[in-house]
Amino acid sequence: MSPRLLHYSDIENAYNTPERVARVAGLLADRRGPDALVAGSGDDTGPGVLSLVSDGRQSLDFFEAVEPHVETVGNHDFDHGFDALRRVVADSPQRWSLANVELDGERFGADAGIEAGVLVDLSDATVGVVGVLDPATTEMTPGTDALDFSDPVDAVARAEPRLREAGADRVVALAHTNDDDARAVAADTGVDAVLAGHSHHQHATAIDGTPLTRPGATGGYVYEVDLDTGGVTCHDTATADPDPAVAAALRERVAANDLDEVVAHVEDPLSRDRERRLGGEWRLGNFVADAYRWKTGADVALQNGGGIREGPPLSGEVTVADLISVSPFEEPVVVASVTGAELRSVVAEADGRAVDGLNDYWYGHVSGMRVAAENGGYEPYVGGEPVETGERYTVAVPNYVLITDLEFPTLTEAHAVERYALQYEVVVEYARESGVDAPLEGRIPDAVAAE
Repeated sequence: MSPRLLHYSDIENAYNTPERVARVAGLLADRRGPDALVAGSGDDTGPGVLSLVSDGRQSLDFFEAVEPHVETVGNHDFDHGFDALRRVVADSPQRWSLANVELDGERFGADAGIEAGVLVDLSDATVGVVGVLDPATTEMTPGTDALDFSDPVDAVARAEPRLREAGADRVVALAHTNDDDARAVAADTGVDAVLAGHSHHQHATAIDGTPLTRPGATGGYVYEVDLDTGGVTCHDTATADPDPAVAAALRERVAANDLDEVVAHVEDPLSRDRERRLGGEWRLGNFVADAYRWKTGADVALQNGGGIREGPPLSGEVTVADLISVSPFEEPVVVASVTGAELRSVVAEADGRAVDGLNDYWYGHVSGMRVAAENGGYEPYVGGEPVETGERYTVAVPNYVLITDLEFPTLTEAHAVERYALQYEVVVEYARESGVDAPLEGRIPDAVAAE
């Protein structure tokens, strides 16, 4: 039999929909066999509602049912701190690999069982696996500043011959990295396949003959790779029979934490897919920004598109869990004070072309402000009037926007003047008070608007 790889990744918010995760488990059970290595490429403990209330331990319901062979660490697996991740690693059935991250001069997680490289014996081959993580994690995930990273491509290049010397017939990289680094791992090292995570753009390709798969987010797809032929098959988990034990365990967690309380009703579903989230004006983005401005009384509110997670549309009865899942991060809403000139810069930075690596994004959702395309750029209007360069304006944002340079670099912690509740708490409170609806009304230029 030819050795096969079964690749899942970025399950994230899918835990909030127990049937969805149960279908991933069901598909993996159906496709696995003695010739198949089951592997996850990170962000498989969170973020999500159940991740928030269990520090990522809801993933153990999935891991214990699936019994993967190996997993690597994603940036969001650090969302609840180093110790919480160590506990998940120690209590999960699979082995873990992370070769390019250190803490205090030691490889991160070695004390909990994380290895630099892993050997897995299948029926007719021994497969070596090495996991690597994006060095930009320290800019994306609060609380990770103490981590030290080596270059992920170099780390794989060092590990690959060592794994072969140790007995691996084939070597596979689990790369929770940006697309450039994942492609470089495929092109510039000797691995036989790259199983990538992190980016939610689902696709499969071959780089100089090396298969590279990226399943996308929320458990929608599992890739199967034939290591003899290089052939890749994409499995849609929506067609799989769900694992009833996984579904039941996750439903029990939802009920035990009172996350199934209905707080609003939605007649016209609000989409949560990637194209809408990053494509311009978006009803759900408007709703979240409206919640921030309602709570704080700020002149303007801004929500970064990357801070809203993909998932099923909000439709019909909307629960606490549904609303928390929109942005499941323990980040307060913060009011920042900016000049008109700074507000213009912030608006310009909503266009992904202004930030390296985000060229396909329009990722600023706003309230209390209209953005017009004028004179080859963007002109903000507040209260129907053009923004005055010398005036000051208040802007309500998630705290994350102030502490990262990756998005809206004009905004910094020095701009903060007031702090409020956690962003998902604000969203739930607003939904109880005002319902869940926000029409499209021309807040963003038509050229980037999404229905």
